[in-house]
Amino acid sequence: MKNTPIDQKVASEVISSYGLANFGKATIREVVAVSSQLEKQTNTEFIHMEMGVPGLCPAQVGVEAEIRSLRNGIASVYPNINGLPELKYEASRFIKAFIQADIAPECCVPVTGSMQGTYASFLVCGQCGAPVKDTILFIDPGFPVQKQQIAVLGYKFESFDAYEYRGEKLRYVLDKFLSKGNIAAIVYSNPNNPAWFCLTDRELRIIGETAQAHDLIVIEDLAYFAMDFRKDMGTPFQAPYQPSVAHYTDHCILQISGSKAFSYAGQRIGVTAISNPLYHRRYPALAQRYGSTGEFGPVYIHRVLYALSSGTSHSAQHALAAMFKAASDGDFDFVSCVKEYGRRAKMLKEIFTRHGFMIVYDRDLDEPIADGFYFTISYPGMTGDRLAEELIYYGISAISLSTTGSRQEGLRVCTSFIKDHQYALLDERLKLFKENHPIHL
Repeated sequence: MKNTPIDQKVASEVISSYGLANFGKATIREVVAVSSQLEKQTNTEFIHMEMGVPGLCPAQVGVEAEIRSLRNGIASVYPNINGLPELKYEASRFIKAFIQADIAPECCVPVTGSMQGTYASFLVCGQCGAPVKDTILFIDPGFPVQKQQIAVLGYKFESFDAYEYRGEKLRYVLDKFLSKGNIAAIVYSNPNNPAWFCLTDRELRIIGETAQAHDLIVIEDLAYFAMDFRKDMGTPFQAPYQPSVAHYTDHCILQISGSKAFSYAGQRIGVTAISNPLYHRRYPALAQRYGSTGEFGPVYIHRVLYALSSGTSHSAQHALAAMFKAASDGDFDFVSCVKEYGRRAKMLKEIFTRHGFMIVYDRDLDEPIADGFYFTISYPGMTGDRLAEELIYYGISAISLSTTGSRQEGLRVCTSFIKDHQYALLDERLKLFKENHPIHL
C-alpha cells in the first residue's frame, strides 16, 4: 500500500459505511459527507473541490435591502404568488440590460432558486404535449440533480454528450433526437456545469431554430450568468451580452439565479423568465388537466409553484430586486465581483497540468475554454471513477464526470472553496500522487 496523506484503509472503511460500492458513482452530497468525515477523523485538511457553493461574500446591496425589508415587517406578510412587483420589473430590465432580450415583467417569476425553477419547468413542459411529448432532452454534461428531479417526477429523459457535437454537428444530433417526436423540452446550462464550455451564439441559434421547428420548449439554465470571463459582459445595455437562446425561439424559459453571480445562495432566490409567447400560449393538455384556459404562465405560477411552495421568501425578493436594479443602473459591477473564480481556475489548472493531468473539455470550438467556476480533469490510464477515489487518499475531493451525463473519463473540479494557502498544498499532494502513479508513455 502506497504512502498517502489519508490512510487508505481508513478511507475505504468510511466509503463502505455509506454503502458506496463504487465511490465514483457517489452523489455530490455523498462525496462531501465522506471527505468531511475523513477530514475530521484523520485531522487532515482536505482540498474540497466537489461542491458548487459560492465562496465569496454576498452582494451587500442585496443584504442591506433584505434587512430593511425585514425591519419594515415584511416577514409577517405572505408574498404574492406572482412575485414582488419591483422584482418582476427589475428582472425584466436586467434581462434587457445584460441579454438584450425582451421579456415582460409579468413573465418573470420569483422562485426559490433555479433548482425549484427548473423542477417546475420540467413538470409543466412534460404536461404540455402529453402523452406524446413525454421526454426531456439533456445536452450533457449537466447538473446531476436535474436528472434526479426527472426521476422524482417519473418522467423520461434522453441525453447526449456535447463533447462530440459542437458547432454545426449540434444540428445533426438535435435533429436525430427531435425527429422521433417525443421530446417536450431541451435543457442545458451556459456556461456549462460541470465542464465550463460556453455554447456560442451560432450554437444557440441552432438550438433555438431546431426547437422552434419541432415545436418544443428550451430551458436555459443561466446559473453562472455572464461568467465567461473572456468577454466583459458586466456593462448594462452595452455589448457584449450574455448569449441566450431567447433571440432564436419564441418558446424558452430562462433560469436566472441569485446564487452564483450575486453570491446569494443561502437565501434560495432566483427568477424563472418565461418568453412572452410561451407564457401566453394555451395548451389543450394543460386545460384538460387543470380545468383552466391552459395558459402556460398562469399554470406555472398558480397551479404548480403554488402547490410546491405557495411563494418565494418575501425578504429575499427585495434583495434580488435591489441587486438587479443596482446592476442595471451601473452601480453594481457584479461580474467583476466574481472574477476571483477565474483567477483560481487559472492557478489550479497550471498545478494539475504540471503534474500530468489533462483538461477534458478544453475548447470552445477553436478557442480554449474560459477560466471560471468549474473545469474538468483526467489522468492517463485512469477512469474518472477510479481517479475520484484515488484522490480521496490524497485529501482531494471532486466528483466523477460519470455522474453528470458525460461520456468522458475524468472529474469536475470546483474552484469556489479553494483557499490561498491550498495552492502549495495541492502542488505537494499532486507531486506525491504522480510519484505513486507514474505515467507510462
